[in-house]
Amino acid sequence: MTDSRKQEIKKLEPKDFPSGFSEIPDPPKKLFLRGTLPKDDTLFLAVVGSRKCTHYGEEATRTLITGLAGHPFVIVSGLALGIDGIAHRSALEIGLTTIAIPGSGLDDSVLYPRAHLRLAHDILDSGGALLSEMEPCEKAAPYTFPKRNRLMAGISKAVLIIEADERSGSLITARLALEYNRDVLAVPGTIFSHSSRGTNALLRDGATPVTTPGDILQHFGLEGAEKTVLDLHSLSLNEKLLLECLREPRSRDELAKMLKLPVQEVNVLVTELEVRGLIKNDSGVFHTT
Repeated sequence: MTDSRKQEIKKLEPKDFPSGFSEIPDPPKKLFLRGTLPKDDTLFLAVVGSRKCTHYGEEATRTLITGLAGHPFVIVSGLALGIDGIAHRSALEIGLTTIAIPGSGLDDSVLYPRAHLRLAHDILDSGGALLSEMEPCEKAAPYTFPKRNRLMAGISKAVLIIEADERSGSLITARLALEYNRDVLAVPGTIFSHSSRGTNALLRDGATPVTTPGDILQHFGLEGAEKTVLDLHSLSLNEKLLLECLREPRSRDELAKMLKLPVQEVNVLVTELEVRGLIKNDSGVFHTT
């Protein structure tokens, strides 16, 4: 472990910039680093989403990142409230390196958001890094966040969008990723949630759907994906009942009749269980994994 208080801010030489920035049309002219950058041969995965995330988005983030434990991923995010912070924290909990690219300079006096100053220190203490093209004491402003989004897209091999409404800044990151020839992955969400409208639109436009950690591992050509461990204590009563119904494959309508629930509620249940990797949807028929 390192001491975040002793992590000086260094101005990088262009030759030391992460290689991904050489592949984008608007690379940073200067970069400041606090901490240690991982080697370029690791898999940089940007994970972003709504600041006002739902419980579903929080659980999806934790489940997907936890399932990447033991694989050569670096989780990149923006230190923001909501999905970004959960992504960083989830990576730290399982020992993955994480990089934060905030919309501010890297000095403690201006680091944004202030609520995540401790998280930033934890990232540094774990051997991760903070990265910015802004001067160390430059404060965040509305225009700085779209600029940093291009850095997240540029440094990464792929961008995973967890939750995003129709005007989310995460969609800017997704658009830039496409312009930079990066892969865009998205978690499907219920049609009844504003927080999923952006991600569902990305899927409609061709983004790769992600419902389990194995989907991410398969996308990167990694073998040895471990199945999610079923923890019944973490499931709601209706989730447990639904799993009982899936002793045999069943359709959404069959599940609704058996559970005596509206189809809308069944939609939420099956989406939650899909994200956890506990069930699969094959052409509208659900079965356990």
